Amino acid sequence: MKIDHVGYLVKNIDKAAEAFLVLGYQSVSERTHDEIREVDIEFFEKDGYVIELVSPYTKESVVANLIKTYKNSPYHICYTVPNLEVAIEELRGKGFVAIDDPTPAPAFSNRKVCFLMHVRAGMIELLEEEK
Repeated sequence: MKIDHVGYLVKNIDKAAEAFLVLGYQSVSERTHDEIREVDIEFFEKDGYVIELVSPYTKESVVANLIKTYKNSPYHICYTVPNLEVAIEELRGKGFVAIDDPTPAPAFSNRKVCFLMHVRAGMIELLEEEK
């Protein structure tokens, strides 16, 4: 597994983007309107580190309740894996629980992702590698 990015949950993606630009980050993607998860996403990079700004655009978004609790904050680390199903099964055997099914992610050219939780590690995202 290789770290791909850190996901930041933000209330307002435009205002958050401004703050990260001040810190020296640069946008490295177009903004994606993810209708599956009901979020807007944009990626930024600084010194080789990539962050993903994630902002819900409906009250039914998969992160709408998280934003109430965590406000603007990092909330997951994403790892690329060669085989998504194999990685999920391996992590299940080590205390991780899948909180959704593998689903295409528009921000990643519809490669599949799956989110998992661990009582001590928090939330992670698995992203299948490009073929």
